Formats: sequence, C-alpha cells, structure tokens
Amino acid sequence: MALLNRQRTIALSLGILLLWALAPTPAGIAQTDSASPPGPADRKPFTTANIASPDHPILKQLITEALQRSPLLAAARQHWLAQSKVPIQVATLPDPQISFQNLAVGNPIPGNNLQSNDFAYFGYGVSQDIPYPGKLRLRAAVAQKDAEAARAEYQTRTRRVIEQVSETYFNLFYLTRALDVLQRTYSEFQQVEHITQSQYQVGMAQQEDVLKAQLEMTTILKEIESTREEFGQAQADLKALVGREQDSPEILIGNVRLTAFNLPVQKLRALALDGSPLLKEAQAMEAKSEQSLKLAREDYIPDFSVSYMYQKTGARFPDYYMATVGIRVPLWFWRKQTPAVEQADLEKGSAHAQTYATRLSILSQVQNQWIAIRTTQRIAQFYAEGLIPQAQVTLAAALASYRVAKVDFQTLLSAEIDLLSLRQQYYRTVADHEIAVARIQEIIGSAR
Repeated sequence: MALLNRQRTIALSLGILLLWALAPTPAGIAQTDSASPPGPADRKPFTTANIASPDHPILKQLITEALQRSPLLAAARQHWLAQSKVPIQVATLPDPQISFQNLAVGNPIPGNNLQSNDFAYFGYGVSQDIPYPGKLRLRAAVAQKDAEAARAEYQTRTRRVIEQVSETYFNLFYLTRALDVLQRTYSEFQQVEHITQSQYQVGMAQQEDVLKAQLEMTTILKEIESTREEFGQAQADLKALVGREQDSPEILIGNVRLTAFNLPVQKLRALALDGSPLLKEAQAMEAKSEQSLKLAREDYIPDFSVSYMYQKTGARFPDYYMATVGIRVPLWFWRKQTPAVEQADLEKGSAHAQTYATRLSILSQVQNQWIAIRTTQRIAQFYAEGLIPQAQVTLAAALASYRVAKVDFQTLLSAEIDLLSLRQQYYRTVADHEIAVARIQEIIGSAR
C-alpha cells in the first residue's frame, strides 16, 4: 500500500511538471516574497532599471558601504588617476640642458691667461632636444590609452565588488532560510518521534521506527551545524567585502524577492557589448597597440637638437657666439627600429585577438546567465506553486494515515524528507536566480 501511494504521488508530480513544461513560457516572474507563491497581480517587467536598482534595500546599503571602503577599489582608482597624469608628461619636450664651459690656456686653473690669450674664455650655453614633429603626440596617445584602460579596470573591479557582495548576500539568504527549514523540520520530527513512541507503546509501531525517527533527528542536527558553519564563513566573507571588522555584529539578511525578467537575450548582448568595462579595457589596449606601432615606425625618422653658446673672452678680445643644430641618425635601425616595429606589430595582433576573445567570452557569459535566469525563475514557480504545496499535502495525508496505522513509518519518513529537500531547493533556486541577475549586471556594466 505504501509503495502504491508513493507511485501515485510521483506520477501526479510528473504530470503537473509535464503540463507546465508544455505551457507557454511566461513573460516574467513577479517580484514576489520568497516564502509565498508568485502572483500575477504584482508582476513587474525586467529592464536595465531592475538591474541597476534591485528591490533589496539591505543589499543596496551593503553595496554602497563596499564601494566606499574597499581597499581594492581605492587602489584601482588611484592607479587610474595616476595614469591620467602621464599623457601631458610625455607630450612635453625633453628638459633643456644648461651648460658652463671654461677654456684655460697654459694650465687648468679657470680663467688662466683670460686677458692675454684670445683662446681663453668662459662659456654659457643652453641646448634642447626636439623630437620629430608628431612623435610627442603619438606618445601622448599611447599614454592616454593606458589611462583609459586603467579607468576601465577600475570600473571592472567596481562591478566585481558589487557582484561579489550580491552573491555572498544571496548565499547568506539561502543559508538563513535553510537553517529555518531545518529547525522547522526538526520540530516536526520531534512530533513524529512522539507519535511513534506512542504507537510503539500500544503495539502499533515497531521499535525500529522509533530508532529511525531518532536517527533522522540526529542527522538534521548535523545538517544544522554544517549549515551554521557555512553561514559563519559567508558572514566573514561579506564583512571583509564591505570593510567591516570580523568582531563586528552579524550582518542582517533581509527577505529576497525574485527579480522579474523578460529582456530578450539579443538585447542583453547589445547592452553587454556596449557597456562592459572589461571589453572597454581590452579595446583601449588594442587602440594603444595601434598607436605604439605608429610611434615605432616614426622612430625611423631622425630627431633634432639645437644649442646656443655664449663665450666670454678677455676685455681686449671679442666675445664668441656659437649656434649648433644636431641630427640624431638612426644608424643601427636594423638592430633597434626594425625589431621595435616588428614587436609593436606582434603586440597589435595579440591585442586584437585578446579583444575578440573578450568579446566572445562576454557573449558566452551573457548567454549562460540568461539561460540560468530563465530556468531558475520557472523552477522557482514549480516549487512555489506545485511541488511544495503538493509535498505538504502528501505529508499531512501520510501523517494522518500513520496515526491510524494505514501507512508504514517509511512512507511518513519519506514524505517528511521530501518536503525538507523541496523547501531547501526552492530557496537555493531563488538565491541562484538573484546571483545570475547580479552577474548579468557585472557583465553589462550598469551601476546599481
């Protein structure tokens, strides 16, 4: 009889799931309380605004705190600001050189025979190196691309911190609800164990059933302790992310509601390619490599130097004035300039390949997370509207039948374990759905 009831229950569950699988995909899952089934009255379309402003006030506060305190973000921001100071430096002419000369006649004492020999003099001069026109502009362009890449890296780290805080928060939400479910199930098993004891005393149950009930209670206690361990570790991680000390109070975790989602994947791809800071960083490095190649080719052209010298002789002799123009000839071009051009060309090819690889990776991540969001929102609906209510009814029926000895203890035990598993899986699905949304936000690059 117990086996027949079990088979009927499984068949009914599969039938409901099959009907849902064949039904049209809903446009979106409503923003609903994670503990209650979603209702059509409060459905809300998923847009980029939903990504930017999730309906989780505690999470938004933690993200703000992390962005203000994160040392990794501070380091990346300082690096970006430092790189932004480089273009103006490399676009400026080299520093001029001021020189002093002494030409003494007869012995090395400065000024010797200055008044008696027209070869003796004191010289004062200045010289300036002048790169070929266009080289300074190219150096500034290369440095500017470095600054743009540093800025994109800062944005990437910012999105990564947001995603890490969000993922840790949603995992904590799952662990919090898992603890609640385990404690509730433990209380239910206490009642079952009490009923089994009563049945055993009147000869309606076996001692083995009492022992099984006690074994399951002990197993749940073990799971509670394991879940508490994971909860403590996740709390430590979240405190580190938001910049709090480990001895600070535990971070409160609020309720999580499923973010409604109905954006097509084509729209997400376009948003990702347009707003991803990781792709912008790769594109900046590719543009830098192009400017570096142009600069390497310009190095075949000679640079110049100009200098002027005033030579002061004795009072009886005329002073001297000397102007000089020099040219720096790339005489060893096959050992310097040619390998430099080849190196720059190879680096350009590498940067182009890296940009393309980053683009493909971003599109792959978007596709993966989009699939995860659509799948988890449907599975959450299965749990909330079908599996969990059905499991609750099954448990209630099994408990009532067990009281009057119409089903065996194993049937009741299986119904209780099934309900525990379904409740845990539901909250895991809710957390995974919100984590996927957070990862989409990181890929797209929109700020919360």
